[in-house]
Amino acid sequence: MGNIIVEEKNHIAYVTINRPKALNTFDYPTLVELGEVVDNIHVNKDIRGVIFTGAGEKAFSAGADLKERKTLGEQEVRRNVKKIREVFHAVYQLNQPTIAAVNGYAFGGGFELMLACDFRIADASAVMGLTELNWAIIPGAGGTQRLPRLIGESKAKELILTARKVNANDAYAFGILNKVSEQGKLMEACEGLLNDILANGPLAIQQAKYAINNGMNVDIQTGLQIEAKAYEITIPTKDRVEALQAFNEKRDPVFTGE
Repeated sequence: MGNIIVEEKNHIAYVTINRPKALNTFDYPTLVELGEVVDNIHVNKDIRGVIFTGAGEKAFSAGADLKERKTLGEQEVRRNVKKIREVFHAVYQLNQPTIAAVNGYAFGGGFELMLACDFRIADASAVMGLTELNWAIIPGAGGTQRLPRLIGESKAKELILTARKVNANDAYAFGILNKVSEQGKLMEACEGLLNDILANGPLAIQQAKYAINNGMNVDIQTGLQIEAKAYEITIPTKDRVEALQAFNEKRDPVFTGE
């Protein structure tokens, strides 16, 4: 069994970081394997949603594997940081909606994987933070960019510059989490949100996500152009016609992603 486990069920891919004894930290082989998994999901039309989580109960991911890191030279450190940045950006660019199911510690790179997902739901016992400054480095896999865009510049600076660890309820209050699940019901909460999303047209979900992701950091006129092009893609689809037909026939639509 590899460092990354992938299971598919009801059009959902469950991606599990499988290094529980190492708190699901990212060494280089794990990053390479995760990158390959994400690339495969990106082109798999049968997968309509993705849930990322960590094996065991202790950690979603505690970030970089420090046991590996202390054995690396500067060039190898640069290699690892480049790879984790690329892999997490690939997660961000997935066509499918993504949820981080945060089941324990989420520090450093683990927190940044959360930020690369569309949604974040944590167990009530979870603890998280961008703790890199404790190690005299900075977040290098998107943390300094995605966190301010998510919760605002001042709050992000507070969390990053203090390297503070926060519990799930505080993370929710900061605006980091979409929801705090009841103890032991994390996956149920994630599946509930994802199934609400997946009840809609698959191509429309993808185009709405594309328009939001690519319109967030441009001026409003450019953003409206992105939206218009994304809308155009949905017009000739069979699913759009099916939605209207189902409405007329007073039944639930059956979408095929075409």
